Order: sequence, then structure tokens, then C-alpha cells
Amino acid sequence: MSVSPLPDRALLRCQVAGTGAWLPERVLTNADLEKMVETNDEWIVSRTGIRERRLAAKEEHTSTMGARAAAAALEAAGVAASEVEMILCATITPDMPFPCTACLIQKEIGASRAFCFDLEAACTGYIYGLEVGRRFIESGAYKTVLVVASDKLSSITDWKDRNTCVLFGDGASAALLRPSTGAREILSASLGASGEQAGLLYMPGGGAQHPASAKTVEQGLHFLKMNGREVYKHAVVNMARASEEAIARAGFKPTDIAWIIPHQANLRIIQGLAERLELGMERCVVNLDRYGNISAASAGIALHEAVCDGRLKKGDLLLLVAFGAGLTWGAAVLRW
Repeated sequence: MSVSPLPDRALLRCQVAGTGAWLPERVLTNADLEKMVETNDEWIVSRTGIRERRLAAKEEHTSTMGARAAAAALEAAGVAASEVEMILCATITPDMPFPCTACLIQKEIGASRAFCFDLEAACTGYIYGLEVGRRFIESGAYKTVLVVASDKLSSITDWKDRNTCVLFGDGASAALLRPSTGAREILSASLGASGEQAGLLYMPGGGAQHPASAKTVEQGLHFLKMNGREVYKHAVVNMARASEEAIARAGFKPTDIAWIIPHQANLRIIQGLAERLELGMERCVVNLDRYGNISAASAGIALHEAVCDGRLKKGDLLLLVAFGAGLTWGAAVLRW
């Protein structure tokens, strides 16, 4: 009996074979928010750049949105769900503590061969997920990996807190990873974290430290809490550092980057990052004015839109970069 040799792992590289995204139909504008809390369009736009965001319906869950984004990525890649060997879901709003949301997505799309797990790195989850998936591909262990990033942030937003409720939306993105055919390759990544700043952005209730009770609900512990001013200070510095490191690891310099695809948290953060990298805003893919901050899904949605509108050209160097609770941060360089 002849046995096929294992692939030469030293030569294996990973590509993004397909991208996908899904966004709810409901739009919540700044004008709508003016009727809910003490705020106004000018205040929101000047401080964040956000004009509207999407909110999921009651029956649309993190798994629901993730499955639709996953299906779009599979269709784009021309790959059947039955070929998927691994599903990773990056989320901070799982449908439930367990089973993992990735298992629910597996059921929804019919990927019965895949093993599944969730990854929690908040807004950096998509980039963490790409790096984890890339390593599985490059090891030669698996050939078809589905990375999903999905969050229903409306479910943990305090709609009476004007400092946070204006920022967040719902949605999902996905990337189908396979061994490279010479294009759309993930070249490098740089990941980081600092638990010392964990208290700057967190949701205290619902875990082992503060289990759900009438008291935790009354105290509002099941809503996210954020010190926006301090988060901003750490965001620009660490996103720039991760970007520079990922670019250097890929063997390039910042001016070689054709497109920055950043996490969509705040326009000022994106502007600060572009300035530190000495690149113009015209090289940044920005959609936060329409969607707000969708945590891990944001960068993937921006990438998918850039793919669909044709602005990415073969050979372009892309920088994906994000920052989130943890604190976590990361950057990845792709050659399209």
C-alpha cells in the first residue's frame, strides 16, 4: 500500500481563501440616540466619527450572525462546509457560557467534520484568530480553517450610559484559511497583551467572580464598563508598536503598506495610528461611521468590504491592526 508523504512543512504558507461579513438590517442613528440619552449628533461625530450603527434583532444571536458570515466566506472561496476541519469563533458575547459559539455555528452551517472552540481577545479577536488559524495551516495538520468573529454588543451595552452606548454595534465577519496558492498570504503577525490594564475595559458580572444574581443585575454589572480616555492612550501606542513589528517581521517598512485595515473603534485612534506610521488617512479602510465598534468583527468586516469594492489589488500589502479589552492588541501583514 502506498502512503502519500506529508507536505514539506517548511514550505507551507497560509492564505485567506475567502472573506465574508454579515450585518443586521436595523440601523440606529445618532438622531435616534438623541431620543434615548443626553447626547447629540455633533458630539458623537466629533469625538468618535460614528454616525450610525447596526443592531441585531431579538432572534439574531452571535451564532446566527457568525454562521451567515461564515457561509459568505465559504461561498467566496468555493469551499463546501463539509470540507471545514476547524472552526474558531472570536467573541466576547457568546450565545451562552457553554457550549462554545463555534459549535453552534458548526451546526448552523453543517460543518460536521470540524472541531470547534471559542477565542476571547475582545476587539483583537479577529487578528488573534487569524494567527492561530495560520499556525494550524502552516503546521500541516489541517488544510481548511474557518475563523469567525461575531459580537452582539447591544446585549451588554448600558443604553443609559451616553459615554458607551453611542459606540457599539452588532455584526460578524469570517475568513476561510487554506494552504497558499501564491496570493492573499498571511506573512506575519505581532500580538500583545497587558492584564495590568484589565480594569479599563471590562464587564464585571456573569463570571465566577460575580455570578449572576438579582444584586449583580441591580448594580448593572452585566454591562460593559470603559475608561475611554485611558483606553485611547494605550490604543494608539500599542497598535503602532504591533504594526511596526509585524511589518518588520514580514521584511518591509511602513511606507510599503498599501492599505491599513484597522479595528473600527474611534476615528481619532485611526488618525493617530496613521500619523505614527507616517501614512495618510487615504490608505485607511474606514467604515465606523456606518457601523460603529463591533469588537472582533470590525477589522474583518472592513477587509471584506475592501475585497468586495475592488480597492485591493493583487500584490498589495495590507496591515490589519486592532486593540481591545484585556488589554490586547495585534497586527498582521498580508500580501493580497
